[in-house]
Amino acid sequence: MKKIINTTKAPAPIGPYNQAVLSGNTLYISGQIPLNPETGLLVQGDIKEETKQSMENLRVILEEAKMSFENVVKSSIFLSDMNQFSEVNEVYGTYFKADTAPARETVEVENLPKFVNVEISMIAVQ
Repeated sequence: MKKIINTTKAPAPIGPYNQAVLSGNTLYISGQIPLNPETGLLVQGDIKEETKQSMENLRVILEEAKMSFENVVKSSIFLSDMNQFSEVNEVYGTYFKADTAPARETVEVENLPKFVNVEISMIAVQ
């Protein structure tokens, strides 16, 4: 059985998908881009601010599912430019404790939705 998780505190999906799906005790969160849910505008220009907005979007989805970053077991980061890895990693790292951080991969891609520079998805377990 699956339960759909959506919150108005995060950007509405821009396609035929949901913000997250809870299956059993596992939460699968769709990739979040730096879209400000209050203004509907993209956060652009500074990769650290873009990463922070993406992470905040993930945070409110986790909270809607009664979870936190402590529950995250796997993250996927997609970047348009791997040269921005260290800046993204710096912001991303502020959301986790080093000794309990999740597994992760970071991949450079040619394009992302709305041609943003970063997209992050996560899997969390209750």
